[in-house]
Amino acid sequence: MHKQLIVILGVIAVLIGGVVWFTSMHQGGKTVQHAKLHVVATNSIIGNMVEEVAGDKVDIHFVVPRGTDPHEYEPRPKDVSATQEADVLFHNGLNLETGGSGWFKKLYQNANKKVDVEVFAASKGVNAMHLTDAGKENEEDPHAWLDLKNGIKYVKNIERVLAAKDPKNAKYYAARTDKYVAKLTALDTTAKTKYANIPTEKKLLVTSEGAFKYFSAAYGIKPAFIWEINTEAQGTPEQMKQVLTTIRATKVPALFVESSVSPKAMEKVAKETGLPIYAKLYTDSLAARGQKGDTYYDMMKWNLDKIHEGMNS
Repeated sequence: MHKQLIVILGVIAVLIGGVVWFTSMHQGGKTVQHAKLHVVATNSIIGNMVEEVAGDKVDIHFVVPRGTDPHEYEPRPKDVSATQEADVLFHNGLNLETGGSGWFKKLYQNANKKVDVEVFAASKGVNAMHLTDAGKENEEDPHAWLDLKNGIKYVKNIERVLAAKDPKNAKYYAARTDKYVAKLTALDTTAKTKYANIPTEKKLLVTSEGAFKYFSAAYGIKPAFIWEINTEAQGTPEQMKQVLTTIRATKVPALFVESSVSPKAMEKVAKETGLPIYAKLYTDSLAARGQKGDTYYDMMKWNLDKIHEGMNS
């Protein structure tokens, strides 16, 4: 009888604990503080920046899987759950997560998260470029991270938010940020020296999506593309005609295709021009873990090295 009473009391304690946990996690639709900050990042690039700043001091959930286009995305149940429990949500902004009638806005609003309270744009303070297609001149180009100087702004924004939310670890975040920013700055400086030596007639970067405007401005080259942004039609006859005309007016030696888009349109361009597709580039997503390009630093170094090699081939 005594043993049975102990078992019953134990079960009651577990049930009460579960109720207390559930209530504390969800009282009034608000999230309480966790032992570690719960962070949600919309894509792998921003998520990796958080990892570099925060180390093991946060628990992080990436919404858009590696290799998946973040422009158009349908959140999964685990994304919804992670967002509900998040202390901080980082997104790119600048017109990136607005596809599908604004999937990210729906995600955080349904979780009762507020802009500048739990929801923060990593791109804050970036001098935004704009789309160039007719009728889209007022739309921001989201791909700011492809200029390392902008990537450094993202990292500093992330560090400021984490330090404010978790002041006991602020010095830890600052030290990691300083070290990481120095590494990114060194890569940027080296790249600018290398790219200055490419012959002018070869400085045309041909990709599927027009994601490389920031990159091209930073490293003194000219971008060319089949379509401007992944939310529009891809590989239409008019788009193909325009990019082929641009290519034939130069001595560009190579083409490139991005990891998160279908290669079919670029393969048609290669066939029409006789130019090789030199390499796959990373734009909206990091590579799979364990492969080259699986961190923001390695992704940028891969792109910088491959584009430089291709233009000099």
